[in-house]
Amino acid sequence: MRLGMWLTGTDGSSMVESAFTIPILILLAVALVNLSLAGFASVTASGAADYGARIGAVDQVNPVGAAVSAASRMLSVGVGRYRVSASGSASPGGYVTVRVRWEVPNMFSGLLSFFGGHASGTIHGEAVSTQRKEGW
Repeated sequence: MRLGMWLTGTDGSSMVESAFTIPILILLAVALVNLSLAGFASVTASGAADYGARIGAVDQVNPVGAAVSAASRMLSVGVGRYRVSASGSASPGGYVTVRVRWEVPNMFSGLLSFFGGHASGTIHGEAVSTQRKEGW
């Protein structure tokens, strides 16, 4: 009898405490993973947009094509889905702008429907970088 009370606690309060805290800890762990994925995708998209805009600014023949190609190469190892678009002029002194749209899965979208919320299935964002076109 004494061994059973030592294993389970004196009055079962440890089971009640565990029943409340374990789901909260699981939700916090999933939230940290979800936000980490979104942060990594955001930083990756920002770096790719900066790199693509810089490559487009120094290219003399096809700055928009070079910018999209460079940004796409940078995104080959990223987490999530990315879409790259660029615009700009080929003349010196013009601007080259690269936009990288990113999205990662939202792990809480199904859970929010229980509380009356309407969340989308993805977390998304956009990184934009503009560089002035160089000319010789």
